[in-house]
Amino acid sequence: MDAAPRPKPVAVRDAEATRRRILEAARAEFARHGLGGARIERIAEAARTNKRMLYYYFGNKEGLFLAALEATYDDIRAAERALNLTALAPLEAIERLVRFTWDYFVEHPEFMMMLNSENLHKARHLKKSKQIPAMNSPLIATMATILKRGASAGTIRKGVDPLQLYISIAALAYFYLSNASTLSVTFGRDVLAKPEMKQRIEHIVDLVITGLRP
Repeated sequence: MDAAPRPKPVAVRDAEATRRRILEAARAEFARHGLGGARIERIAEAARTNKRMLYYYFGNKEGLFLAALEATYDDIRAAERALNLTALAPLEAIERLVRFTWDYFVEHPEFMMMLNSENLHKARHLKKSKQIPAMNSPLIATMATILKRGASAGTIRKGVDPLQLYISIAALAYFYLSNASTLSVTFGRDVLAKPEMKQRIEHIVDLVITGLRP
């Protein structure tokens, strides 16, 4: 009789759990304080481990920051894939992506904070990543397919660059939310109030969809 399969060693499960806790704690710390202000001691304490384990899994503080960035990008790309955009009519797919992007930025402010921090460092960590290009390329390919279908059906004008479109969609939400404090003071309106937020997303949708029509 064949022997029953051995259960996964507890030590391996513990190691995976420890690494996951470290990464989650690091993302919160880096989002709150940036790379320069983040402290390994606080990350270790939040992850219920010690500094030695952080260095064991990630090498150093910058290695941990890169891993946190990759995990941050992986989360949004996975959520975008779950939208199943290619199953929708072209303009409907673009509108869904616009609304998703807005909602994601609103619900995950740490995403913008991590990107702000990396931009201060001229993307020197992302340049070392072998994962980021592979994460982002499928999204742009999907958008290219949607735009091509829309152009063939006559619902989307020809010649729209999928990368430029995605950057515009992200920028319309990103700038508003990341600059909400200064915008509110400058124009004397609380741009984060619910009516203002609703008006903003509807404006973005209208701007993008109108701009895509033939």
